[in-house]
Amino acid sequence: MTDRNTLTLPSPAKLNLMLHITGRRPDGYHTLQTLFQFLDYGDTLSYRLRTDDQLTLTPQVEGVGQEENLIIKAARKLQTIAAERCLPVPGTDITLKKILPMGGGLGGGSSNAATTLLALNQLWNLELSLEQLADIGLSLGADVPVFVKGQAAFAEGVGEILTPTPELPEKWFLIACPNVHVNTGEVFSNKSLTRDTDPISIRTALREEGNNDCQTVVSMNYPEIGNTLNLLNKFSSAKLTGTGACVFSSFDSSSEAIRVSEQLPADVRYFIAKGVNVSPTHKVLFKPS
Repeated sequence: MTDRNTLTLPSPAKLNLMLHITGRRPDGYHTLQTLFQFLDYGDTLSYRLRTDDQLTLTPQVEGVGQEENLIIKAARKLQTIAAERCLPVPGTDITLKKILPMGGGLGGGSSNAATTLLALNQLWNLELSLEQLADIGLSLGADVPVFVKGQAAFAEGVGEILTPTPELPEKWFLIACPNVHVNTGEVFSNKSLTRDTDPISIRTALREEGNNDCQTVVSMNYPEIGNTLNLLNKFSSAKLTGTGACVFSSFDSSSEAIRVSEQLPADVRYFIAKGVNVSPTHKVLFKPS
């Protein structure tokens, strides 16, 4: 929904359908291979232009200072680019409707940053390409570029080398969300983490159900997550997304996912969503006129 001064966009979740850690670079970053797919479920961001250059974000995200929020960081980077081009540096009021859990492995913060880059590029008439926006996004986080480009993808490098995978089946997912916040840095620094999985081809990744190399370490360090994996495994093969905390099972239909959800204990937080190969953000922003 948009006019010249306002824009409202979905900011979707993602799943890592597999995640292999293939090595560790001298700078400490890990090389990986993963399959990203979006969900038709996520946050919502609304933007309204101001008459000055101020940026506001409401409501404040608990425990995150405004200038530390990836939404504001993304906007600041675009303000800098506008200033460098001697363009007006506009301000914007940003409203976030947050439903994705923080630290859940669903990419909520990265998605919010990417959505902001896409939205403000349009509202501020910066005319940056998706490639340029993805490069900016990479400086904010390794998962931001896939949200900017908006296509399900096989990712390599630190997650920034993306090959679109439009042939991924768009299944239904039951996603359970244990009430814990996983520290990604601690997971990747854990001595027990597998770091030498042999690289695979895209064709193999699409044909086989790969593992998540972080799953064993996370399950050991966060018993709630291990317990949730065991619970879902009673009904369908379950897997961690990213470094967690959320875990998921896939189904061929929504009715199958609903049937399993009805058997879960009442204290299990979950949602059901469909996997989609084009980001809901792009479906709104670039829909045919």
